[in-house]
Amino acid sequence: MSGNAPTFAELLASTKLSAIHLEMRDTYTPDDPKFLAWRETGALEGFGAGTPWFDLIRSAIARGVTVRRARLVSEPVTEYIRFEHAVTGRHNLPAGERVRWLSRCRASDLALPGNDFWVFDDRLVRFHHFSGDGHPLDDEFSENPAVIKLCVDAFEAVWARAVDHADFEPR
Repeated sequence: MSGNAPTFAELLASTKLSAIHLEMRDTYTPDDPKFLAWRETGALEGFGAGTPWFDLIRSAIARGVTVRRARLVSEPVTEYIRFEHAVTGRHNLPAGERVRWLSRCRASDLALPGNDFWVFDDRLVRFHHFSGDGHPLDDEFSENPAVIKLCVDAFEAVWARAVDHADFEPR
């Protein structure tokens, strides 16, 4: 892609059918104030109605876009994954996302890209690059049909094996 990279909000707003997201890290943004507050109190503060992320998802779902997220996790899960699990049940699902979880030990024979990604309408992939400790660095975009197919196939392989959020108990 050339020029300025589109924001996630712009990408989702231009999506007509589907957005899929594969997460493969065990920790994200360890100094996130919402995570730190949850760690201290167990409360999920700063989420819900009026939260830009969930409003974007609700808007896409209302337009008929299917939003699916699959998470590949190590077990026992990290504290951050426990936080994500709590947020998912309380906010991602009510916003309309479909979420599944797959234990990393059940994914050894799957070919997976090296980074987390989103695919929008099977036309564009947005890879996320993170530092080793989970801080976001930058994004990379591709409209290459072979790269998109690789990502869609990897996502669908994980999705087929993964457990629905309602049936996943972090251990």
